[in-house]
Amino acid sequence: MSRQARITTVDNPYNPFTQFNEWFFFDTTRGYNTSSLLARVAKTSNSLSDEENNQEIERAIDEIIKLDFRNIYKKVTL
Repeated sequence: MSRQARITTVDNPYNPFTQFNEWFFFDTTRGYNTSSLLARVAKTSNSLSDEENNQEIERAIDEIIKLDFRNIYKKVTL
């Protein structure tokens, strides 16, 4: 299994891998809408393999963090 990456905010106490529902609720109630942001930036496709989609997601996460002038996002990996 390849490395998987997720994006979260520095103030979110929940693990996006193991506590996704709680993580998502925290994220959306504070107006971050991180999943929507990631969906807009990542160019995933059903025609790509899982490995390729994971790589694209990580690329998009890195791009979001690079442009994050508020310094609220961070990457976590599994």
